[in-house]
Amino acid sequence: MASSTGTRTAPLIPAGTWTVDAAHSSVRFSVKHMGIANVRGKFSEFEGTLEMKESLADCRAFGTVKVASIDTGEPQRDDHLRSVDFFNVEEFPEMTFESTHVEAIDDESSRVVGNLTMHGITKEITLDVVIQGTDTDPWGNMRAGLEIVGKLLRSDFDMKFNQALGSGNMLVGDRVGLALDISAVLQTSS
Repeated sequence: MASSTGTRTAPLIPAGTWTVDAAHSSVRFSVKHMGIANVRGKFSEFEGTLEMKESLADCRAFGTVKVASIDTGEPQRDDHLRSVDFFNVEEFPEMTFESTHVEAIDDESSRVVGNLTMHGITKEITLDVVIQGTDTDPWGNMRAGLEIVGKLLRSDFDMKFNQALGSGNMLVGDRVGLALDISAVLQTSS
């Protein structure tokens, strides 16, 4: 993606309220294990809304993830991730995102800045969004596709569980990569 801010002021998705179709979307993450391999996982319970306006600056995005729905393909690890060592799902069952600023990067992509609340802490994160396009499905629903990537540091959200290895590497990396593939359905148009 281009690193400079584009001059586009209109969104690439028609104005209206769009809801995330969880059955055709995914919320995934990756983190280094022992400094040598990526462990990937996903959350299976989430929802989101896009409020698209005529001006890109007025667009908003909201999302909620049920943290207990974490799935890394290893039940014992997932249970540990739900524990007080990591997400502490009993006390903090959801993570939420609310955008504060949207700007164009180029003709296909935008940058969304917003507040992520996770593990009881709210921090600003930046997400890069590539619009995959819009189309009408066989049932007459207008859909939009978005590919979203970003990163965060676990330590920013007070998730500090770790163990130093003899090599100097840490058992769990601090940097977490985020990858969302979103299919959103137009509910109301402006």
